[in-house]
Amino acid sequence: MQVRSVVLATRNPGKQREIRAILGDLPIEIQGLDAWGSLASPEETGATFAANAAAKALYYAAATGQWCLAEDSGLEVDALGGSPGVRSARYAADRCPSGADRGAVDEANNAKLLEALAGVPQPQRTARFVCHLALAGEGRILIQTFDTVEGLIAASPRGRGGFGYDPLFWLPALGRTTAELPAQRKNALSHRGKAVRHFGRLLAGLLA
Repeated sequence: MQVRSVVLATRNPGKQREIRAILGDLPIEIQGLDAWGSLASPEETGATFAANAAAKALYYAAATGQWCLAEDSGLEVDALGGSPGVRSARYAADRCPSGADRGAVDEANNAKLLEALAGVPQPQRTARFVCHLALAGEGRILIQTFDTVEGLIAASPRGRGGFGYDPLFWLPALGRTTAELPAQRKNALSHRGKAVRHFGRLLAGLLA
């Protein structure tokens, strides 16, 4: 079977590692956006994760001439009316200097989230991670899928693994945050892991 080149529309190294690990058995060559130099990023103006994923997939597929897999994901906290939602990655943008590295951005986002939930009892700190995926090529969307994982927002960060809000995302059944899980265990139950595995099954059918 011919190997298909797929551009992964992210410069986030954590997301790249997770997606590559899950899709490693498929006959595809995954290229990150870093392979395409200083390609401009599209505005993420969609009101939903699905809209943003589709827009990014179509944009980068047109810009590179390759199939493009785009993802939009984030955290929805019930006590905050679903925020930070589609603004998850830039939730604390007003607190970060221009060009701040990923670690500093994650730390600022987590600090703002804890401040917003100050005084909210633990049973009411319900939340979910959401991941939408879209594959585009030849000017159209070829595959779309999504998945979620439910949890609670912890009172303070725990764990050194993962990225983003992982140190605050508490899984009651395991008694750990997603940042405390080994990478393989996290991929088995995370929103992104579940969505990418479903995507992989759909992609295998498309390639066949």
